Amino acid sequence: MKGIIVIRKLIGPLVGLLLAVFLITQVSAADQVIRLETRPGVKVPVFYMKRDGATATVVLLPGGAGGFGKIEEGKPTSTNFLVRSRDFFATAGLNVAVMSRPSDKNDLDYPDRVADEHMQDIKAVVDYLKNDGGVPVWLVGTSRGTVSATAAAIKFGNTDLGGIVLTASVVNYKKVGAVTKQDLASIRIPVLVLHHEQDGCVLCRPHEVPAIVKGLASAPFKKLLMVNGGGNPSGDPCEAMHYHGFVGMEKEAVAMMTDWIKKPTN
Repeated sequence: MKGIIVIRKLIGPLVGLLLAVFLITQVSAADQVIRLETRPGVKVPVFYMKRDGATATVVLLPGGAGGFGKIEEGKPTSTNFLVRSRDFFATAGLNVAVMSRPSDKNDLDYPDRVADEHMQDIKAVVDYLKNDGGVPVWLVGTSRGTVSATAAAIKFGNTDLGGIVLTASVVNYKKVGAVTKQDLASIRIPVLVLHHEQDGCVLCRPHEVPAIVKGLASAPFKKLLMVNGGGNPSGDPCEAMHYHGFVGMEKEAVAMMTDWIKKPTN
């Protein structure tokens, strides 16, 4: 199928990782939690990592309940794939905003992810970041966060977003808001789909993922990257430290995303 690439056995060089750690140390002082009022009386915490010379801003939308964990020593503690990989986005020259759930919710379940209130929250965060950074804003979702990113792209993305990236996408038709059940044909911005060949989550079966690209009839650029790398998975196959969360290949997975964000291709 056009627009699909399979990448296997990805191993990042140790030197590159050490350099990334050095750069992260140099810029981490600028990172902060901001709380944006997105609806009357409702605030959304955002862990904001603004970088000089950034060419785009990525809003990271975690899966599960939608939070980024406690803040300890000034940093989120969640092991969610996007949350724990946030520094790699920053070292690639992007502003990073890790979005948590709103103050009026203890969980962002599937129906919540497509609700008008959630769309208002994301739109308010995007508007703030566009004004503050002055660069295109992309949504990057993982697992249940792909439901949010897709719904937002449909709701307001064609005018307000640079594009979206979907990782470990929810494609099970039994779930409200499953990516393949949404109006993908109405999306007219670039979309990258990144999925692990060994994702064992019943909600995110790899063989169902190509239907996302097929449904993106109007997207100017669309690509599915099926990868096979990392290692030492543990716990529930639907959780962050399994192949569902690109365990052991976080840096490589983020590099594929950031490279594509900078130059989308089919």
